[in-house]
Amino acid sequence: MNDIVAKVEGAIDAAWDAEVGFLQDLVRLKSTLGHEKPAQERVLQELDGMGLDALAWDVDHAVIAERPGYSPAAWDYADRPNVSALVRGRGGGRSLVLNGHIDVVPATPERLWTVDPWGAEIEDGILYGRGAADMKSGIAAMIYAVRAIRAAGVVLAGDVTLETVIEEECTGNGTLATLERGLRADAAIIPEPFNQTLLTGQIGVLWARIVVLGAGAHVLGADKAVNAIDKAAWLMEGIRAMESAANGSGDRPGAYREVVHPLNYNVGVVEGGDWPSSVPSECTLEVRFSAYPGADLDVAQARFRDELLDFAARDPWLREHPPEVTFHGFKADGCLLDANAPLFDVLRSAHRGVMGREAETYVSTATTDVRFFAHHHGIPATCYGPVGGALHAPDEWVDLKSVRDVTKVIARSVLAWCGMAS
Repeated sequence: MNDIVAKVEGAIDAAWDAEVGFLQDLVRLKSTLGHEKPAQERVLQELDGMGLDALAWDVDHAVIAERPGYSPAAWDYADRPNVSALVRGRGGGRSLVLNGHIDVVPATPERLWTVDPWGAEIEDGILYGRGAADMKSGIAAMIYAVRAIRAAGVVLAGDVTLETVIEEECTGNGTLATLERGLRADAAIIPEPFNQTLLTGQIGVLWARIVVLGAGAHVLGADKAVNAIDKAAWLMEGIRAMESAANGSGDRPGAYREVVHPLNYNVGVVEGGDWPSSVPSECTLEVRFSAYPGADLDVAQARFRDELLDFAARDPWLREHPPEVTFHGFKADGCLLDANAPLFDVLRSAHRGVMGREAETYVSTATTDVRFFAHHHGIPATCYGPVGGALHAPDEWVDLKSVRDVTKVIARSVLAWCGMAS
């Protein structure tokens, strides 16, 4: 086994420049919502070059809309493919899914970046760019781990499925679609950029849209008008109060007892007004809020709406013209993971072998696609990925040494989990 590991890790080192080049190619492709296809075509090209029978396929919205874990989406799924490839084992081993999301959040305002957000520039071992950490580096690591196993001539006993998916950043429906397509296994690893820690829990995440009405007018009559943006600003104060109350409640799961601020309510989008000399008649807020693992998300949505409307009623105008509250996008259950499961033992051993130290665990105040495997399908799963920073912010970066280390940890984990054919 030691000789085989050394041969596989030698293949990773030999292909390192190619792995970095592949990662740079992915970062340079702007795979924001609705524009994922060029990056997926690059993944497909890489998998085809490994001799795999890879497929690009569109999400069937009608099918996933009826499945547990679906998040409401109003947009089109045509020509926005997932990509998957099966590395078939000889038999007798455990199967594994390696899953990564190709979509990235916008880089705007790009003027705040000190580097080109789509340039994939490297300086002192750090690669910069939108998606460099979250999570195109993890995609490169998982693909090149399997590439090295094949280059070393190792035949696995169990199957490995490689898949890159859309919409992790807004619904998770890409990964939901892979499971409904039958791409399941005995375990799953998602190399999210959690600094080479093992994910043991994540929060539930929801999105709300709040439409606030005013009484618009020419600005010369502003004293008799009602500015919708002003009223939206009032509601933002209410959202902050709701967040504070949620974090102060005593119903935290044990995993989150020591987390200082587990539940984040974020006003991420504000849209209102169309002319400086007009009092705006409407303003829209888009809010991300959260709930603990185990929470009923229908109840969480109803509570959010009721608390917001109660706050709105303190204002005479909003009491008579209550905001419209609807929900779209994320409706993602939280989940807690079994850190004593065999998959964690395999990853811990692999991490120890590469890094020379024990892996730490991590509970997240965000969500990942791990919930579809662990919560909705009972498949042991976790996240383990590179070291990076400035996620969803200017100058996002990933440490390239950690990418190489994660590639080796994943390769060792595949060998140990799936086994080698005799």
